[in-house]
Amino acid sequence: MEDKNELNYALLGGGCFWCLEAAYELAPGVVAVTNGYSGGDSESPSYEEVCSGETGHAEVVRVAFDPAKTSYESVLELFWKVHDPTSLNRQGADVGTQYRSVIFYANEGQRLAAKASMAARAGRLGRPLATELLPEGRFWPAEDYHQGYYRKHPDAGYCRAVIAPKLAKLRER
Repeated sequence: MEDKNELNYALLGGGCFWCLEAAYELAPGVVAVTNGYSGGDSESPSYEEVCSGETGHAEVVRVAFDPAKTSYESVLELFWKVHDPTSLNRQGADVGTQYRSVIFYANEGQRLAAKASMAARAGRLGRPLATELLPEGRFWPAEDYHQGYYRKHPDAGYCRAVIAPKLAKLRER
């Protein structure tokens, strides 16, 4: 499934991409995180278009990781810790299909690993997941001002109220 000689990628949506990005930037073995859009019908979507909920795209992160230092399964474990996978089309106050929980798989190995991870997580939670498992399609990077948002704006209201508490909980674990 993973090539130990080059980077591997995971494409994940779990609410606002700023939250996922901030968490993955702290993860061992993660080399880069890019915010973007995937899963919809429109070509080259903008943030405003995706926020309308009419493009079908989700806010996602493309996580580049070194498979010699971490695994796809470990990337998924962090995914479950950073958002509520039982919440349909929302994370906290962020509401709409663009905030849905979704795993886009690149190959059969990722599909099988994600399916197993989803079953394990649902078992631990004792309730069904709202997380979608879909084949990876085109990834559209988000606008430059969305990249590294928490790192650049830790004192912004959303960062203090939403992202910082999530990161604090992750650090406690």
